[in-house]
Amino acid sequence: MAGKPKSAEMHPGPGFRIREKIDRPRAETITALGAFETPSISDLMNRLYAMCPAIKNLTDPNLKLLGPATTVKCYPGDNLMVHKALDIAAPGDVIVVDTSIQQNTAVLGDLVSTKARHRGVAGFLVDGLIRDLPGIRALGDFPVYARDVTPVGPLHRGPGEINFPVSAGGIVVQPGDVIVGDMNGVVVVPRDIADEMVQRLTAQKAAEADYTASVARGEFTNTWVDDTLEEAGVRVVNGANGNRPAHDPKPAPADR
Repeated sequence: MAGKPKSAEMHPGPGFRIREKIDRPRAETITALGAFETPSISDLMNRLYAMCPAIKNLTDPNLKLLGPATTVKCYPGDNLMVHKALDIAAPGDVIVVDTSIQQNTAVLGDLVSTKARHRGVAGFLVDGLIRDLPGIRALGDFPVYARDVTPVGPLHRGPGEINFPVSAGGIVVQPGDVIVGDMNGVVVVPRDIADEMVQRLTAQKAAEADYTASVARGEFTNTWVDDTLEEAGVRVVNGANGNRPAHDPKPAPADR
């Protein structure tokens, strides 16, 4: 008689593997990135490294998420690798969890968060659901960013991966990339450009200091807006019916 199908067995390798050691940016670099808000960081990466707004802070809005990523990929509805990640993550890491588009089952709650906090983990970022939110909030200083909350808990069987590339909030996250989350959202700074980003952010802040101060005093002009519109050929009209052009920088094409 046929027994357990071979297709149900675990296969070591892709989908069931753990990388214990990863490279991380210097601690000074991570601290320096944390001094900047996510919009400034996003702008300098051409607005392509910000996670979708569905990933949000579910704990205290004032709790910032900051640290290098320990990445976890879970089988849908399972969190075995989330538990194992507590043994792999270094103090100060953000554990980033890819739930494989699971929108019915939580992958962690207050007990996992409490364990992580004791291990020095800087917080969780979950592309998926969590549970036990009151208990997590009661910790007071442990940020958890996720899509939403459910009472439905996970299984603990596997498979899954730790410290291989994952997808979270529409962004590919590599192990060691720097996660920065605040009230505006979450950005991912690739590990290999983290030092460069600190230099560029510092230079930009200095360059914009006078402009920012002028705006704060109410001293600004929008002439650049008019210049841009005119250069693009905007049509300005008077009257509600829009039939009397007041300014038309480009002549209308001749009728054929």
